[in-house]
Amino acid sequence: MSEIRTTGDDREPTTDAESDTGPTRAAVGTPPPGPRGLPLVDSTLAFARDPLEFLASMREYGDVARYEAFGREFVVVSDPGLVEEVTVARDGEFWRGEFEHEFSDLLDVEGLFFAEGERWRQQRMLLQNAFTPARIESYADDMVEETGRLVDNWSDGEVIDVRESMSALTLRALTRTLFDLEFETERADRVRRWVHAMGAYSDSEFFGTRAVLPTWLPSRAEREYRRATADIESLVEDLVAERRGSDAEGNDLLSLLATGEYPDGSQPTAEEITDQLQLFLLAGHETTATALTYACWLLTGDDADDFRARLEREVDAVCGDRDPTFTDLPDLTITEAIGREAMRLYPPLPFLQREPHEETALAGYRIGPETTVQLNMYGIHRDGRWWSEPDAFRPDRWLADDENGRSVVADPDDRPEYAYFPFGGGSRHCIGMRFAMTELKLSLAMLVRRVDFERVTESIDPTPKVSLDPGPVEMRVRKR
Repeated sequence: MSEIRTTGDDREPTTDAESDTGPTRAAVGTPPPGPRGLPLVDSTLAFARDPLEFLASMREYGDVARYEAFGREFVVVSDPGLVEEVTVARDGEFWRGEFEHEFSDLLDVEGLFFAEGERWRQQRMLLQNAFTPARIESYADDMVEETGRLVDNWSDGEVIDVRESMSALTLRALTRTLFDLEFETERADRVRRWVHAMGAYSDSEFFGTRAVLPTWLPSRAEREYRRATADIESLVEDLVAERRGSDAEGNDLLSLLATGEYPDGSQPTAEEITDQLQLFLLAGHETTATALTYACWLLTGDDADDFRARLEREVDAVCGDRDPTFTDLPDLTITEAIGREAMRLYPPLPFLQREPHEETALAGYRIGPETTVQLNMYGIHRDGRWWSEPDAFRPDRWLADDENGRSVVADPDDRPEYAYFPFGGGSRHCIGMRFAMTELKLSLAMLVRRVDFERVTESIDPTPKVSLDPGPVEMRVRKR
């Protein structure tokens, strides 16, 4: 008897026999199906040319598909149930894997995102104190104020690069909230140069064609990244010294690292502090900036007039003539739905990766201990089995009415939980999820209160780099 799978939204259930995605079961011990790559380089060049298109092409082989690239074996997982199996039910069988650790080694930075085992647990327990609900609430006013400062610096009719502007905004908000610091222009510029250098370096050395070239060949991207990293390390050392030299006691991330202790009583080493701050400087602003950029972009599309008008009415009704506050968040339902839909279509991190500790099976296929399991977030988020009109911008899919007839944000009961997982899942879900959603909603509401955008850049071509980079996104600002 074939398994019945629900497909979500208004689509009919399908059976395995009816599915066009290939086999969903196989005899244990059988390797997953997949493409035959080119001699020597396998599928490296195909992946490097267009990672998103390449992963989409793997669907023809089924929800579990194999390919070889960068000298290793990958297995692409494109089924929500299997994602949940790997990240939750069988979490202990998998780790981040050598592929991501090679990325860590390439950038010469470690920290919470790359730590494993007891080291990861200790770091997580210390750092999560900066992300409690009470701490998130205390950050809200700074997030709103920084958005207002950004908008005040724009002129009516000015053309801006929204991607660069959102990056500057989220960096300033991050440093005020998590580091309790005001970054002057010089310090902020050093961070931005480092982020750009990291993106160029990782893109060329890890995902680009240099991945198949001899490592001894000179690389301008690497030299620029190393210079920028030395600059950031010096900056972080100064920040830690300043915090340790002050009498102030704080619960912000910088204070926790500079003065806190792990659960076993030990203190973070200087190297650990530097690595953690570097990673949070990067991930803490880059991913939210990406999500905000795509939300602004989507709201300026020809098919988004209705949603944009509804968003404006909601913000006007909730906030009136004042700026949004933390207490407004439960009522900003359309705002949240638009943020969620932006991250569905363009998740800041389009795929996650895991590796089994030892040989195992997934959906009946053999998975070797050195195989990188690639959880295809971008593909699952746009899969027609779980989403009607999967490529369309439809924030309504996130809205429902409660028993009192009020609009609320809700996940449909007939959709698998892991059909949407922009913050990962299981024990290693993003520690900054509440922080990011709070900033996304408050900043978006603040922008809607103050300005309208008009597209100047007509199309975007998202590319996985440090995050899912849309490239330059120029828009014209119209003050409201």
